[in-house]
This record gives sequence, C-alpha cells and structure tokens, in this order.
Amino acid sequence: MNPRSRSAFLALIIAQAAHSIEEYVFRLFDVFAPARFVSSLFSNDLALGFALANMLLVSFGIWCYLARVRPDHPLGHGFAWFWAVLEFANGVGHSLLALSQGYFPGAATAPLLLSVSAYLAVTLSKRSTQPSMR
Repeated sequence: MNPRSRSAFLALIIAQAAHSIEEYVFRLFDVFAPARFVSSLFSNDLALGFALANMLLVSFGIWCYLARVRPDHPLGHGFAWFWAVLEFANGVGHSLLALSQGYFPGAATAPLLLSVSAYLAVTLSKRSTQPSMR
C-alpha cells in the first residue's frame, strides 16, 4: 500500500473519532433507534453504551492501521477498502438525515468522513491500476 493510502487511512480513523465525539455530545443514541439499540447492547446507560461501542469501533480502526494497513499486510488493502466504504456510507447517511430533518447528530463531521473516505478510495484505486514496484 502506498504512503498516501496509509496516511489517508489514519486520517479516516481520526475523522471517525471526531465524528463519534460529535455523535456522543449531541446524543445520537437519544434520537436514532439503531444507535440506541447498539448502545443498549453494551450498557443500560445509553450514553455509556454508546461511548463503549464507539471506543471499540475506533480501537478496531487503530488496530487495522497498526496491524494491517501500516505494515502493508496482504489483507491491508481489503481492510482499507472496507473502511472507505463504511465511512463514506456513514457520511452519506448523516448528510441525508440532516438534509431532511435539519441538524442531526454527526452531520457536522459527515463532510469530513465523505471527503477523507473518497480520497482514500481514490488512492486505493490508483494502487489497483498501477503495476507494483516491488
């Protein structure tokens, strides 16, 4: 994986952390049933459950970076594509909800998710179409 893809992946995980903080502060778990459900799997206290779920998500992203993407593990490219698609969909979902309802928790950082995930996808696509220099 090229250095730009690795840097974009790390930026995407940082963007997700910022996005998770915004969702927590503006209590997504109070206004969005799927977030409430996931939160309830971790705790009866929805705020705590939401924080735990998001800490797990971001921790998984950090693990993907450290164990798969950064060392150019054979599965790293697939993990990076998974995150690019996941976060692009996340950004689209929050943007559409905000357009239909006004501000929706996570909408402020959704453009960041969209732009960084799109950039990551572009860098990953370039790798697929260019011969390896190894």
